[in-house]
Amino acid sequence: MAEKHSCENCSMRKRYDKNPKSLLARIWHWHAGWCPGFKKYMTSLPDEQRIEMAKRYRLKKYAG
Repeated sequence: MAEKHSCENCSMRKRYDKNPKSLLARIWHWHAGWCPGFKKYMTSLPDEQRIEMAKRYRLKKYAG
C-alpha cells in the first residue's frame, strides 16, 4: 500500500484531470516531471497503479 502523500489530493493535479491543456495543468505536468516528492509518491505505488498513472499523465519514466 502506498504511503499517504499530498500528491494524492493535489489541486493542481485535479485541474490537469479536468482540462490537461490549461496553463495550470501544463505547469503541474512540468512540475511532476522533476518534483522529488512526486517521484517518491510514484515509486511508492504498486507497479500496476504506478504504470496506469504514468500512462494517464504521459510520464514515461514511471511507466517501466
